Amino acid sequence: MAIAASRSAPIGLVVGCIIFGLGSLIVAHVDIGGWAMSFWRLAISGIVFAVLAKIMGQRLPLSGRAIFYALLSGAFLGLDLALWHESIYAVGPGISTLLNSLQIFFLAAIGFLYFNERQSIVQLISLFLAMLGVAMIGSPEFAHNSAATWGFVTGIVSGAMLAASMTFIRKTHDTEPTPIFMLMQLISIGGVLAMVVPMWVFDQGSILPNTWAEIGWILVYGTVMQCLAWGLIAYSIPKLSLALTGLLLLSEPIAALVIDYSWLDKPINTLQWAGALLTMFAIYLGSLKPKPRALRRYRFFSRFYKRDYK
Repeated sequence: MAIAASRSAPIGLVVGCIIFGLGSLIVAHVDIGGWAMSFWRLAISGIVFAVLAKIMGQRLPLSGRAIFYALLSGAFLGLDLALWHESIYAVGPGISTLLNSLQIFFLAAIGFLYFNERQSIVQLISLFLAMLGVAMIGSPEFAHNSAATWGFVTGIVSGAMLAASMTFIRKTHDTEPTPIFMLMQLISIGGVLAMVVPMWVFDQGSILPNTWAEIGWILVYGTVMQCLAWGLIAYSIPKLSLALTGLLLLSEPIAALVIDYSWLDKPINTLQWAGALLTMFAIYLGSLKPKPRALRRYRFFSRFYKRDYK
């Protein structure tokens, strides 16, 4: 059973990432504002997670602080999704998803500033490579796309909001371990509440779907992309090494770039492809956490004490 789970985890993670990337196609084709799309996605997923929490008998955490952190995580997730949607409209699913993946560097900064996590030389090099890769992607885009500035700003900031959301998930569990379906329900509620005002301000006139087809796609977006894809990712990550996880998570921006180029006819030149590959390599390096100093010393000196036993 354990061997089967370990073998299925990489497949589950890749499938989850690809499904997640396919969500950008729905965002690009449904005529609804980015903030409203975030509202509907979280509202639908909130209903699904509420039903699942009820079926599984999961209860609210007793700590009011844990509930607050979960709701706050949802508010940041709502901002992440809304800004990612805006970036999709401006520069396409591929580039926007790649920019959103830069959240790994914001997580590293949060870990360094608030959790005293040490940063390695490799992670610092990866940050420089990511900046160079984004510059390579952006230079041709700015030359022919008047919305490029907005797309890059919202894409990068969406990554920061996703990092903040993940941080408050960690703080929720640090305060009181919370069952997954109840946690996701609270996160969905926090995101929905955070989207109400911005949705009415920025998306006036494009809040509601206009056709039954759009209603169907929104339902798919809220259930398949938010519930199924997140579920596959959350199931798979604990069963894999950090190195393999970081590598496989890159399947999401790769899938989005390929979809953008092949299905949506997004012009991506050789320099941008090279920048995308460099950025994804930098993201992979940035996802590798340094080993504790004591462990590294042990592994170094252990080489001198190896013995052959018969």
